[in-house]
Amino acid sequence: MPLDIDLNLYLSYEEEEITNVELNVNPSYVDLNVYPSYEEESNVNLNVNHSYEVAEEEYRDDLMNVGLSYEDVFHENEVGTHSSTSHIINHIDISLNETTVSTDVIYRIWRQINETGDACHKKTKNYGRKRVEIDFEKIRDISLPKRSTFRSLAKALGIRSKLILEKYVSEEVLRKNSSALKPHMKDDNMKQRLRFCLSMLEETTISHDPIFKSMYNIVHIDEKWFYMSKNSTNYYLLANEDDLYRTCRNKNYIQKVMFLVAVARPIFDDEDNVTFTGKIGGFPLVDKVLARRSSVNQSAGTLETKPITFITKDVSRMFLINKILPAIKEKWPREHACETIFIQQDNAPYHVSLDDEEFRVAASEGGFDIRLTCQPPNSPDLNVLGLDFFSIMQSLQQKKVVNSVDELIQVVENAYESFDIKSSKKNFLTLQSCMVEIMKRKGSNDYKISHMKKDVLFTQGRLPIRLKCDR
Repeated sequence: MPLDIDLNLYLSYEEEEITNVELNVNPSYVDLNVYPSYEEESNVNLNVNHSYEVAEEEYRDDLMNVGLSYEDVFHENEVGTHSSTSHIINHIDISLNETTVSTDVIYRIWRQINETGDACHKKTKNYGRKRVEIDFEKIRDISLPKRSTFRSLAKALGIRSKLILEKYVSEEVLRKNSSALKPHMKDDNMKQRLRFCLSMLEETTISHDPIFKSMYNIVHIDEKWFYMSKNSTNYYLLANEDDLYRTCRNKNYIQKVMFLVAVARPIFDDEDNVTFTGKIGGFPLVDKVLARRSSVNQSAGTLETKPITFITKDVSRMFLINKILPAIKEKWPREHACETIFIQQDNAPYHVSLDDEEFRVAASEGGFDIRLTCQPPNSPDLNVLGLDFFSIMQSLQQKKVVNSVDELIQVVENAYESFDIKSSKKNFLTLQSCMVEIMKRKGSNDYKISHMKKDVLFTQGRLPIRLKCDR
C-alpha cells in the first residue's frame, strides 16, 4: 500500500533555504519534490509561510519579479523559525492509510537529504533475487517418469527449489498433462471403428456434405460397478476437528453392486420442452435370498439383497429380456414406436449374441422392432455412457453416506433419476465429436475431443442436433 508522507518544513525566509518539502514514500521508492525559495528559482510553484511582519506592497513587488501573484502564495498563518533537525522532525505531518511509519525511517531520509540532497532509494532497476535461467529444451531429453512431479523434474534439471517450476506453470511455459491408459488398437480394430463411424452418417449426404444421423432410435446399455466406499477420499474439516478414522475388514472386498444402465437420446419440442427424457432405467444386478443365519442386522429367514458378482450370458439375457425390453416398450414415444430401435452394447463375452432367438421373440412382442447391435471392440469412447454419464452418476452417488446394499441401490437410482437431461443432450453431441476425430485419425483412439462451447450454444438456443464432418 503506498505511503503518502507530507513533510512540511518551515524555515526562515531570510536564510533562503528549503521552504517546503513533500515526501511520497512507498515500499519501493521515495519521491522527493523540493521547492526552493523564489530567489533561487523563478519558474517553480512557491509555497511560502512567512514568519515576519512584511508589508503587503513590498512582498507583492518581490513576487511580481518572479512572475507570481500574491494570492497564489500568501497565507495568513505565521510560523516560527526552526533551525534544528530534531525540532523539524517533531513537526512533521504524516498522512497514512491505516498504518504508521517509524521515526527512524524519517530520520534516515532526512540525513540522506542533508548528505546527498537526494531522497531516492539506492536500489537498481532490477533488484531482488536473480531469476533462475532454465534451458527448457533439456526437458525433452529427461525420461517421462522423472517428469511426473515437480520435485523429480527439478532434481533432473539441477534446480534447488520446485517452486521455480510451479511459477513457470502459472506462466504457461510448462503445462500439466494427465495421461490415461487407453485400449491398444490393432489394424483390424481400427478398421472396425472407422466402419462403425461411417455407418452413423446419413448415406445420402456422404458424397457431398456428410452429416450424422439423429441417433434418436439407439439405446446405449452398459454395466458399471458402484462401491459403498472408496479406499481414499478427501474431506475438509475445521482446524479443531479430529481426523476421520475409517475401517473395513478387507479393502479388496468393499461392498459393491453392478448396475445395468440404459439411456437413449432425449427429445425436445420446438419450445425446448422435454417430450422424452431418454432415461430407460438403471437396474441393479442383485438377487433376493433368505438369510441363512441370524446376525445383528437380521434374523435367519429374512429376505436380504445379495449382489450378483459373477455375470454370465444367462444373467445378461435375463436382465435384458425382463428389465430392458419392458422399460423400452413402456417409455418409448408412441410417435416413434414404428421405427426400428437398436440396443447398442459392447463386445463383452457374457453379452447376448445378436442372433439370440429368445431375445428376438421377446423383442418382437407388442409390434416393436427392437434389435441388438454391438459397438467395435475396445471402444468405450463410442458409448455415450462411458463418455460422461457414468462419471456424473458416480459423483452424485459418492456424496451420500450408505451403510447397506439396499441403501447403495437407492442412492444410485436417485443419482440416475437426478441426472440432468440437458447434459444428456450435450453428451450425444460429444459422441459425434469423438466419431469425427476417430475418422480423422483413421480409427485410432489417439485424439482430443474438440471444444464446441456447448454450454454457450445451449444457452443461446443454437445447440445443433447433428454435426457435419469434412469429406
